[in-house]
Amino acid sequence: MKNIAIFASGAGSNAQKIIDHFSDSTIARVTLILCNKPDAGIFRIAEKENIPAILIEKDPFFRGDDYVQLLQREQIDLVVLAGFLWKVPANLVQAFANRIINIHPALLPKYGGKGMYGHFVHEAVINAGDAESGITIHYVNEKYDDGATILQERCTIVPGDTPETLAKKVQVLEHTWYPVIVERLLTNEAVSH
Repeated sequence: MKNIAIFASGAGSNAQKIIDHFSDSTIARVTLILCNKPDAGIFRIAEKENIPAILIEKDPFFRGDDYVQLLQREQIDLVVLAGFLWKVPANLVQAFANRIINIHPALLPKYGGKGMYGHFVHEAVINAGDAESGITIHYVNEKYDDGATILQERCTIVPGDTPETLAKKVQVLEHTWYPVIVERLLTNEAVSH
């Protein structure tokens, strides 16, 4: 049985889909949730699902090995970022090389980088007049939204779409594909680079 740790900063809808996907699995389970915002909805999900949840402290996260050691102690096989807004420090990236993944609500390399998340991404896509958007699931490296792509899925933007309507289309793709890709990675079915 593989162990998944989810890092989140918000409501946790992607985390919930992953938890649901593995609820009766013999392959993996979500064994730990880490969050950097004390009032985030992900804590309610963790409590409801009976999964240990930890509030990340900023200084130890960016200056030291506490979280690397925690993940190693908990025998985490895959770290899944689900709306986690901090850049993952280099020591954690190196300790879990090719075992940390993220989902971005656009087709990278467009609309990535610091500050490009959620509504900001959808607004930028709509303002640019793009004909499509989608999701990018990728490995995490030391730079924002820069790791090797695992999967991209697209949705069409139609006249009249707003950042809000685009967000709903993208969220459908996220909820459909993120749990599937997590499972494929844990069973070595996905292309690793």
